[in-house]
Amino acid sequence: MAVLRLYLCFAFLAAPFLRFQLRQRAEAGREEAHRLHERFGQASQRRPTGPLIWVHAASVGETNSVLPLIDDMLAAQTDLQILLTTGTVTSAQIVAAHQTRQKNATRRLIHQYAPLDRRPWVMRFLAYWRPQAALWVESEIWPNMILACEAHGLRLIMLNGRISPRSFKRWKRFDKAAQFLLGKFALLTAQDDMSAQRLRALGLSEIATPGNLKLDAPPLMADAAQLAELQNAIGQRPCWLAASTHPGEEEQLAIAHQMIGETSDNLLTIIVPRHPNRGAAIADALHKHGMKLAQRSKGEMPAADTDIYLMDTLGEMGLAYRLANIAFIGGTLVPHGGQNPFEAAQLECAILHGPHIANFESLFADMASKGATAEVTDAATLATQVTALLNTPATIEQMQNAAKDYSASMGGARARMSALLQPFITARDEAQNG
Repeated sequence: MAVLRLYLCFAFLAAPFLRFQLRQRAEAGREEAHRLHERFGQASQRRPTGPLIWVHAASVGETNSVLPLIDDMLAAQTDLQILLTTGTVTSAQIVAAHQTRQKNATRRLIHQYAPLDRRPWVMRFLAYWRPQAALWVESEIWPNMILACEAHGLRLIMLNGRISPRSFKRWKRFDKAAQFLLGKFALLTAQDDMSAQRLRALGLSEIATPGNLKLDAPPLMADAAQLAELQNAIGQRPCWLAASTHPGEEEQLAIAHQMIGETSDNLLTIIVPRHPNRGAAIADALHKHGMKLAQRSKGEMPAADTDIYLMDTLGEMGLAYRLANIAFIGGTLVPHGGQNPFEAAQLECAILHGPHIANFESLFADMASKGATAEVTDAATLATQVTALLNTPATIEQMQNAAKDYSASMGGARARMSALLQPFITARDEAQNG
């Protein structure tokens, strides 16, 4: 518990550093400068009257997984308001796009950036919004937030909880602090049996496993006209996709492209970075490798001599997965832990990944057992695997069918999660704006 007291003390004293860091992030485009005050718990919108549930999703994957559940909650209770907080600019843009698509239902969906984990800022946030319950997605465990919620008598729920090997190892070192903090949750749900086992190993009990929300979301959407335009531009060229790439991977992808191109004429590699704001830096790096590049953020289309099509835009992953039937999942050639492969499976891709898959280890293992994925270790083995697939369409089709069958067999997590949440959501809150 000494480490917890040390953390709380540091967080209290860290205000000047946190303010400076936020300004730097804003200058780099990683925060919205005009909304920085939200990070200090200051609201930028009025609290509506009536019951309000706070949902927190850290970034893009968590946001995409919880938005369908939020739609279900709003449909089931017509007087309910949802306050959704996130921690990244990209996730905020995804929420805004969802609000635009849904219109009427999501007038009751409010977005704010989450306050940083400093007690005065969290207390200010809670005092203003006065939610009746807090639903935190996956692995968000912030001590000041947890203790502030307890001080406000707020029921805490862990949605789709995920405990990675790295975080489990860290929490095991401080198991008393883990038990103390996680014991404040009124409901703990785990997205898979492995995460549930790790929570129990930390001394928690009554872990619900309703399924993985990320496996129950609808397939990513794509604009039909833009898809047709891109398919026409690509034509019959051999093509493969690298999805949600991270720093350190694009250079390896350029090497792989050159190696594949030795036997596959007129090859096109599509790269979709996890963070589109890295587009300019990625383009510079690819140019240094001699790549002929088309950049989607500039409105460019792949030409006949384009080596790499850089899709450095937001919200077009569904489009990218429909352009290629071979998809490499980013964040796995570097020690990031990998991105979600299920979206690729839903859109019937043959899936490749590197060795770093801790973020989705159970999912990758299940998909590998079905024959839907194959592992590579570096640029050379990636090139070998892509070349083999391009030369054997029957193998691609087998992996595609395995991915399709696996994605079809999953589902139901949203309905089961909704049933678990019902007692926490239907309770009325008389809080009114002052």
